[in-house]
Amino acid sequence: MIIIDGHNLLHSIVKISEKSEPISDIQLCWVISRYLKAVGETGEIVFDGTGPRDKGGFDNIANLEVFFAGFGTDADTVIENKIKTSTAPKRLSIVSSDRRLRDAARARKATAVKSEVFWDNLRKQLRQKKPVKEPEAKRSGLTESETEQWLEFFGIEQ
Repeated sequence: MIIIDGHNLLHSIVKISEKSEPISDIQLCWVISRYLKAVGETGEIVFDGTGPRDKGGFDNIANLEVFFAGFGTDADTVIENKIKTSTAPKRLSIVSSDRRLRDAARARKATAVKSEVFWDNLRKQLRQKKPVKEPEAKRSGLTESETEQWLEFFGIEQ
């Protein structure tokens, strides 16, 4: 399970890619969803505040649960509580460049990953071409009856 400090990651992306346009929180979630699917993982992302009024864009994002910290607390506190209450902290990967969260992760033997490193890994993974599975017929060739059908179709006599 990967737990991501949402705004921390967004700020890191802006620093890394000065030339590109800023990415929205919804776009970020969809990109992370593609990454999680590619690596066979699930995740949670926590943003500060209450988020947009209409949260419909965050619905049905595969492999990723989206949380907003709400009023009176921040994403760091929510993530820290998730780390503290986890029954399997060694299976957690915490994505944040915030020292407080990385220390909390290490204290429970969870993996701590800086946002910049996570984003770089995500981009590399999504750029990789997945091998296309060749059809079995390519290796085994046509059967005798299939060959006869094609010869007949093209009007070729043997």
